[in-house]
Amino acid sequence: MRIRRSLIDLDDLTPRELAYVFERTEQFEAAPPGALLDGFGCVNMFFEESTRTFTSFNLAELRLGAAVVNLAPRDLSLATKGETLEDTALTLGALGVSIIVVRHHEPGFPQRVALAFDGHVVNAGDGVHAHPTQALLDIYTLLEEFGELKGRSVGIVGDVLHSRVAHSTIRGLQRLGAAVVLIGPECFLPHDYADEGITIERDFDGVLPQLDAIVLLRIQRERFVEMPITDEEYVSGYRLDERRLAQLRSEAIVMHPGPYNRGMELDDSVLEFAGWRYLKQVHHGVGIRMAVLDFLVNGRR
Repeated sequence: MRIRRSLIDLDDLTPRELAYVFERTEQFEAAPPGALLDGFGCVNMFFEESTRTFTSFNLAELRLGAAVVNLAPRDLSLATKGETLEDTALTLGALGVSIIVVRHHEPGFPQRVALAFDGHVVNAGDGVHAHPTQALLDIYTLLEEFGELKGRSVGIVGDVLHSRVAHSTIRGLQRLGAAVVLIGPECFLPHDYADEGITIERDFDGVLPQLDAIVLLRIQRERFVEMPITDEEYVSGYRLDERRLAQLRSEAIVMHPGPYNRGMELDDSVLEFAGWRYLKQVHHGVGIRMAVLDFLVNGRR
């Protein structure tokens, strides 16, 4: 049974804890927090490629004073010598590691690590299941923009089916009272995604004027054996471009968890749009992850 706190998805945080993480993020971005993780060993295990998540976790850990080790799959006996996941977790614990940050293609893998490891585990993305810290930084960006999300309408556009970011973000937005509008063709967004506080729209143009924020998603081609829709069909129905930007409310913002693909889910006009918030999202990644790590290890102050 897991004893220490971990973050596998947003359900692991109570509403007060969620607010506390955002409060600490603001503090950490305003001034260096000092070595709050001095003496704590942290291992980053990324079984999938990552630029934003890996770099921001690494920076967050270093700024908090942790002793950081980055393990690629080729460095792990788990991947190359047949060691069990449980034995890897026991070994790392015996070496004095207190925190494991893990990204893996298998849904539920971080949960398995957490059950075997007597320390703190942070899910940095598992399959198509969850990506809680990305969801936190996206929601923090929205809160920074609008103050509160109750009554705000947030559209998530594209390959929702395969987006671990979207799955976690939807949970967080619902908890904060936002109206969630999922937009895309049925092959990326089945009907059964409709739920309390969640609506599904196939007509992107029709819903654009109602949205306060748009979160664009890339098509995760690596998750498909065969693409169910052509690029031309997707671009015609769901790419955000200059014509569609003109239909947005004047205060609306556009976001993307990255990496974005120019020409597919957006064109270059979006990158010049006054409401484009991608770089703010990336910036908040370090502060959010510092706040999460501090909270898991040190608790609420």
